[in-house]
Amino acid sequence: MRKGLALVLLLVALLAAPLAQAQPESGEGCGPEKRSLRDRDLAFAAYARGSVRAYTAPGREVLRTFARLNPNEVRTVFGVLAVRRDPSCRASWYQVQLPMRPNGSVGWVKADDVAIEPVRTRVQVDLSAHRVSLFRNGRLVFRTIAGTGARETPTPTGHYYVNQRFRVLDPAGSFGPAAIGISAFSPVLQDWAQGGPIAIHGTNEPSSVGRAASHGCLRVRNHVARRLLWATATGSPVVIRA
Repeated sequence: MRKGLALVLLLVALLAAPLAQAQPESGEGCGPEKRSLRDRDLAFAAYARGSVRAYTAPGREVLRTFARLNPNEVRTVFGVLAVRRDPSCRASWYQVQLPMRPNGSVGWVKADDVAIEPVRTRVQVDLSAHRVSLFRNGRLVFRTIAGTGARETPTPTGHYYVNQRFRVLDPAGSFGPAAIGISAFSPVLQDWAQGGPIAIHGTNEPSSVGRAASHGCLRVRNHVARRLLWATATGSPVVIRA
């Protein structure tokens, strides 16, 4: 991660809009109780239809309002955790992960405000092993080494999701040819552009891959960054462990 992420990168967002509204299966029974919508094989992404308010609980206080497009002009997306349905079994609220501080923020959004798409990929990061693994349908697709945050600028641990994907116009730059944005932020670099967001990206310093040398982002070799860009769906769960 480099200072001024939004100002330095000239990038093109990949298509981030769902083709059609997908409705997760309702299962047995309907009502106000929360039902999980995520397992090892399947998750869901919620794309903003317009401006979206995130609430502390259904119908309670507003946590934050998100625009249809994020600061990088990419469709705002949330990682879905659970659903609440009305008596007719129609989804009324979704519990979602939010791309904001503090890390791990969760809220509720109205079902009518988002479009739901299934996600079959997930990412697992092992910081001690400097390793990033991609899974599809619960099976390992590939595993690669990565540069991680230095002691002074560590990579945050926790449960996140892929909130944006980019093809970088200057592949010889600090981010290599591609970047995958994660809904996490640096725990120490809060005065950086956009609050210090974390990403998995390529690098023009290949010697840093496999070492604790970054400002918090995960650096992979450029050919790996390209592969991750096309293989990892927006909304994919991301788990970062120490």
